[in-house]
Amino acid sequence: MPLGLRSKKKDKSKETFKLVESEAAAPAPAAAPAASASRLQFHTQLAHGSPTGRVEGFGSSRELYAKIAEAFRIDPAEIMFCTLNTHKADMDKLLGAQIGLEDFIFAHIKGQRKEVEVLKTDDVLGLTITDNGTGCAFIKRIKEGSLMDQTKMICVGDHIETINGKNVSNCRHYEVAKMLKDLEKGQMFKLELIEPMKAFEKLEPRSKGGTLPEAKISRGRETLRLRTKGPATVEEMPSEVEEKAIKKVDELLETYMGIRDIELAATMVEAGRDKKNPDEFAVALDETLGDFAFPDEFVFDVWGAIGDAKQGRLE
Repeated sequence: MPLGLRSKKKDKSKETFKLVESEAAAPAPAAAPAASASRLQFHTQLAHGSPTGRVEGFGSSRELYAKIAEAFRIDPAEIMFCTLNTHKADMDKLLGAQIGLEDFIFAHIKGQRKEVEVLKTDDVLGLTITDNGTGCAFIKRIKEGSLMDQTKMICVGDHIETINGKNVSNCRHYEVAKMLKDLEKGQMFKLELIEPMKAFEKLEPRSKGGTLPEAKISRGRETLRLRTKGPATVEEMPSEVEEKAIKKVDELLETYMGIRDIELAATMVEAGRDKKNPDEFAVALDETLGDFAFPDEFVFDVWGAIGDAKQGRLE
C-alpha cells in the first residue's frame, strides 16, 4: 500500500519504537532447517571451558540454543548468548543471523547473580540493550561517561533479570529498554543482574583439544543464514554493495528506533532488492516485517540508502 496509508494498518504506536535504545540479536522463530542446511555440523564449546561438542539440524537461534544445551546437558535458558571464534564476551563477535560454515560457536552461560541500586539522575542511562532472541536481554554497550558507566558493578554482557522486582527474563530487548527509559528521574531503582560465567567459576579447564586450527576458524565465502521466517539456508556472503547497504540500514535503525539489528537490516535490504519505488518497498516491508510499524520517513530513508549503495555512493 502507499506509504501514507501504511500507518492505518498498524495497531502499535510508532512512538513505542522511537523510545527504545536497544540492539537485537537474531529473532527466534521455530522453523525447520532446510535439507541442505540440516547436514551441516558446527563445533561448539561452553565459553568458560568444556569439551568440544557438535551441533547440527537447526534453523533458528532458538533451535541452535536447544542443540547446544542438549550437547552439554544443560537447560537452554542457561545460555545467555553465543560468540563466534572467541571464548571472550566480545560484543562485536556476537552470533547473529549468519554463521560462517567454518565458524566455531562459544556459548556463554549464566554465572554469578548480583544486585545494584542506582539513583536515576539523568534521563539517559547510557545502556544499549540487545537480546539473544530466546528471552535473555543483556547489556551490549555502556556509554562512556554515562550514569551507568559510573556504576562499576554493571558490566557489558550482564543479563538484566529484574527491574524493581519485576522479572523481565522473557522480555525482548526493546521492552526492557523502554522499562529502563520510563524509570522516573530522581528516584532510586534496583536491578538484579546475572553475569556470564567466567572460567575460574568452574573447575574444568578449557579443553586444549577443542580448538580448531587457525585456518579452519576463518570465515569462508558461504554462510548459514538463520531466517525470521522459513528454513535456514546456505548462502554466499553478502556482496560488498549489500554489506554497505546493511550497515547503513542498521545505522538508520538506531537513529529512528533506537535499536541495532543486523538480521533485521539484512532482511530489509533483501526486501528492497527488486523493488522499483518506495511504495513497493513499503508493501514488501508490511508483508515481511509488519509487526514493527516502521515510520514512513524511516522507510523513505532506508529506500534511499539501498539506492545509494547500488549507485556506489556509500563509503
